[in-house]
Amino acid sequence: MNNNVETMVKMLQSLPEALQGRVVNELRSVIVEAYDEAEWDMQFARKQEGLINAARKAKQEIAQGIAEPMDYEKL
Repeated sequence: MNNNVETMVKMLQSLPEALQGRVVNELRSVIVEAYDEAEWDMQFARKQEGLINAARKAKQEIAQGIAEPMDYEKL
């Protein structure tokens, strides 16, 4: 266990038992949210290179005069 976790455990143990449960439930929510954000960041990082390449291709097509307006019906 690292220092941060040990500190949190000590802080929780210092609270009355009834309050410990409420704090633990709040911490669960925070941890779930942190996992969700980490997953989002990983997914975005994996797709970012593809987005950059698509933007480069679009810019090149515009410069070459071969770009076509986006057909939103095809999305």
